[in-house]
Amino acid sequence: MLDLESVRLFVLAVEYGNLTRAAEAAGTVQPVVSQRIKALEARLGRKLLDRSPRFVRLTDAGGLFLNHARTLLAAHDAALMDEGVEIPSVTLGISDHVLGTSLHEVLRSLRFGLPARTRLTVRLGLSHEMRELFDRREVDLAIIRRDGGGGDGEVLGEDGLDWYGDASEPSRGDALPLVLLPSPCGVRATAISAVEKSGLHWREAFTGGSCLALAAAVDAGAGVAPLGRLTAMGLTPFRKRDALPELPKSRIVMLARTPEAHHSRAANALAAGVRKLLRA
Repeated sequence: MLDLESVRLFVLAVEYGNLTRAAEAAGTVQPVVSQRIKALEARLGRKLLDRSPRFVRLTDAGGLFLNHARTLLAAHDAALMDEGVEIPSVTLGISDHVLGTSLHEVLRSLRFGLPARTRLTVRLGLSHEMRELFDRREVDLAIIRRDGGGGDGEVLGEDGLDWYGDASEPSRGDALPLVLLPSPCGVRATAISAVEKSGLHWREAFTGGSCLALAAAVDAGAGVAPLGRLTAMGLTPFRKRDALPELPKSRIVMLARTPEAHHSRAANALAAGVRKLLRA
């Protein structure tokens, strides 16, 4: 018989591309993951992963086994859930200025970290809105952007703001076309303050209801947007970077409430997924 936890750790290692991040997602440590995968390879009689200190890569045999592993885990999780048992649910509150266009990457990581049939609800908004939802117990986990130190929650890393868009370099007297979320967005306030301190004129060329809308506006040439690296994944940085002021880094923080085992699994997988993107 195969050890199912070893199979799960193998799938997580493939998904995260790194044994350490797989360990974070599973709530354990890297040596345990390495040992369990070695034991799984010994049981199967073939090598599944090529390992290096920084990444893992599927072997041909590992690629063939991967689909079987995912099917096996899904069947196992489903077998544990009788029809009369309440389906587990997890509600996330994610700041739009943290993930934006990278949201699908984290959702993919969560899918492999949660039990089968788990109902996942995601609410998007400004960081202070997600903080309020968490405090009111309307979300189980929240990912927010925080300027400065202090405060509760687990710091997952830092993400710097930068300028994105294909607008022309502002000349003397011209107004810089900004693409922004509406007030009271903290990133909006930070960007406007930096532009005004630099002496540049600006105008609000586009106001969007989400960072996906800002990304679409930037892609369409509407102006320049202040965005985090994860939010702006796939967008073109502003070419004349020296013409615009520097923007500060922010801490990316996870707030977690984990009364049940599936909440803990979700928190581990979410934190590992965000760290994976921040370190990329």
